[in-house]
Amino acid sequence: MYATYARTREYTLKRPEVDVLLDGQRELVESGLSPVEPEFYQKYAGCQGLVPEGLRGFLEDFRNDRSSTACQVHGFPVGDAAVGPTPQHWERPDGYDSTIESDVYMALCASVLGDPFSWATLQRGRLIQDVFPIRGDERRESGHGSDAFLMFHTDDAFRPDSCDYIMLFGVRNHDAVPTYAAAIRDVVLSDEYRRVLFEDRFHILPDDEHIRQLELRAPDDPALQRAIEMRDHPQPVSVLFGDVLDPNIRLDVPYMRCIGDDPTAERALTALQVELDRVRRPLVAAQGTLLIIDNHSVVHARESFKARYDGTDRWLRKIIVSRDLFGDGADPTCRVLL
Repeated sequence: MYATYARTREYTLKRPEVDVLLDGQRELVESGLSPVEPEFYQKYAGCQGLVPEGLRGFLEDFRNDRSSTACQVHGFPVGDAAVGPTPQHWERPDGYDSTIESDVYMALCASVLGDPFSWATLQRGRLIQDVFPIRGDERRESGHGSDAFLMFHTDDAFRPDSCDYIMLFGVRNHDAVPTYAAAIRDVVLSDEYRRVLFEDRFHILPDDEHIRQLELRAPDDPALQRAIEMRDHPQPVSVLFGDVLDPNIRLDVPYMRCIGDDPTAERALTALQVELDRVRRPLVAAQGTLLIIDNHSVVHARESFKARYDGTDRWLRKIIVSRDLFGDGADPTCRVLL
């Protein structure tokens, strides 16, 4: 059964549903393919049929209900011993077998919402990626920071083709570090500020990770050059877009600026940030919980925390999804975009 609380739907798996998931998971794991790689989605394009009926209906309702901005699914089986210690880096020398069960759960749920994809500039284009603190990145505005509060953003706001959904799976989160979600429809702004935010008076740059990872590991990759071009020559964009009465939002506070000397746009952006902070609500991707965020109607942030680097730190797995990446009649396989 599920209920709606402040536009966040929640669903708790029942024991028979867990059994169905375990059976489906076992079948996919035994295939030898990993949801980290595109080949998994090419072979199992119809794998949503392995999702228990109740959960599948919940995810379909979430997808079809514009008023639902985030949801949580609780009760996926995850054990500390099975997944092992939280890694020190996303380049995991032992591979990704320790999280394949969690990754299959994510892949199954993602297939109900749309088409999983990834960016070639992040974690070598893997379809499911790691979110945990990395030593030396404590103050960075990224999923690998910890000491710094991760400021409000939509994922990949600098791209016009950013994802529709962000999915975060709690592999480990014993400290209950929250993700803050703030829905644009809850925000109250003056008519003037709303008008300004609908105008192309802003630049949003790629966040550092899109450039830093390839500079260190693949400096000749064409994807790096495209990311640098987006950084050095950004296109003017609006913060709000779509329906004036029920807008979408693109935002990345640390990586955006008003174009030129525009005090009105600065004030509008500040007012928006104040409102987002007012309406934010904490959502915890606890161990065995899947958190799904609508990336076009919700901005999210993350509380700061003290990383221990002892194998017990917060560890999430992440996948991004497009409602319709390929268009009608296209081959429903997964791909990595630049």
